[in-house]
Amino acid sequence: MRSIARLLTCVLVLVLTLAPVIARAGGLVRDPDIEHGLTQLAAPILRAAGLSPSRVGIYVIEDGAMNAFVLDPTAIYIHSGMILRLTKASELQSVIAHEAAHIANGHLVRRAANVQSARNVMMLGAALSVAAGAAGAGEAAGGLALGIASSAQGVFFGHTRAEESAADQSGMRYLAAAGIETSGAVSLLEIFAGQEALPKRRQDIYARSHPLSRDRLRQVKALALSYGKNGKPDPEADYWFDRTKGKLSAFIRNPKWTFQRMKESPYADVRAMREAIAHHRLNQTQKALASLDRARQARPGDPYYDELRGQILLESRNFGAAANAYGAALKRAPNNALIMASYGRALVALGGTQRLQQAVPLLERATSRDWRNGQALRDLGTAYAKLGNNGMASLVTAEAHAMHGRTKEARILAKRAVDMLPRGSAGWQRAQDVLNAVKTDK
Repeated sequence: MRSIARLLTCVLVLVLTLAPVIARAGGLVRDPDIEHGLTQLAAPILRAAGLSPSRVGIYVIEDGAMNAFVLDPTAIYIHSGMILRLTKASELQSVIAHEAAHIANGHLVRRAANVQSARNVMMLGAALSVAAGAAGAGEAAGGLALGIASSAQGVFFGHTRAEESAADQSGMRYLAAAGIETSGAVSLLEIFAGQEALPKRRQDIYARSHPLSRDRLRQVKALALSYGKNGKPDPEADYWFDRTKGKLSAFIRNPKWTFQRMKESPYADVRAMREAIAHHRLNQTQKALASLDRARQARPGDPYYDELRGQILLESRNFGAAANAYGAALKRAPNNALIMASYGRALVALGGTQRLQQAVPLLERATSRDWRNGQALRDLGTAYAKLGNNGMASLVTAEAHAMHGRTKEARILAKRAVDMLPRGSAGWQRAQDVLNAVKTDK
C-alpha cells in the first residue's frame, strides 16, 4: 500500500507539471485503436533501445502544435499536430526513437531535479496571478498565469544541445537496428529548418523545447548517410501509420474535410472507418454503422472496430447494443484497459444492480492498469454510488481529483471515505494513501 502512496505522489507532481500543457490543449486522446497503432510503430524501436514496449506507452495530446516529449520513463507524449503533419511512418518512428533515446540515455535524471523547480515556479505564478486578479487586473492576471506556465514548461521540458545530439545519435542507431529507414529523421528535421532564425516567440514549440541548429541537421544527415539505405519497405508500419493518422484526423478535423480526403488512404478498412466517424460526428448513426460494417468485413475479428462500434452506439445512447459491442471487443482483446473501461461505462449507463455489480470489477481492473483514465475513475465512482456504497464512491472520486491535481477536493473526499469505510480495509488504506499524497501540496 505504501507503493500506492508513492505512485500517487509522483503522479501528482507530474500532473501539476503537465497542467499548463494539457490546459491549453484538448487533453489526452485516449483511444485504444490509436494507442495500439502507435505501439505497433514503436515496439521495434523500443526493443532496440533496450526498453519494454509493454512498459512505455505512447500517448497523444490533442494540440495542433508539432511537439513530442517525455515526462517519465513510462510514457512518450506526441501532439496530434505532429502526427497529422507527418506523411510517412518512418517520420513518426523517428520522433518516437528520439524520445525513447531521452529515456534510455538517462536524460530524465536531470529532468527529475527540474520537477520541483518547475512546480515551484508554477505555484508562485498561481499565487501572483490570484493577487493580480484580486487587485482588479483580470487580464493582467491571466497573462501572468500563462507567462509563468510557459516558464515552468521551459524549466521542465527544455533539452540541452548536448542531450539533443546524443538523442539524435541514439535514435538513429535504434532506427537502423530496427530496420527502419533513417531518412525519416532527416525529413522530419527539415520541416523545422530555419526555426532558429525566428524570434523565440514565433518558433514552433518543438524547436523551443528541442534546440535545433544547422549543425544538428548536418549531423543527422551524416548519420543517415552512414547507415545507408538500411530500411526495407514495411507494409505493417505503413498500415498502422495510415490507420492511426486517419482515425485521429477523422475525430479532430471537420467531417466535410474527411469526406473529401478519405479516399487518399490505400486501405479499404481505413477509408470505411474514417467515413463511419465522419457520419457519427454528424449524428448520422445508421450511416456510421453501415460504413463501419464495411471496415469490419474488410478486417474481420479486429477488436478495435468492435470497440468503435461500441463508442458510436454508446454516444448515440443505445446502451444495450453498446455493451454488447464492447463485450465482443473485450473477448478479442481481454487485457486492453481502455476497452475494459468502456465496457464498464456502458454497463453503468444501462444501470440495474446486476449490471452495476458486473461493472465494478471491470472498472477496478481498468483503473489499476491505467491510472491516466480519469473517465474510468468517474464511472467507477458512479457505479459505487448507485450501489449505495458511498464510502467507496467518495474514495474513487477523491482518487480522480488527485490524479487531476485538484488536491483540495481530493483531501475532502478522502477524509470522508476514511470516516465511512471500515478501519484497516483495503478501501480505507487507499483513502489514507490519497491523504498522504495530497498532504505534500497544501
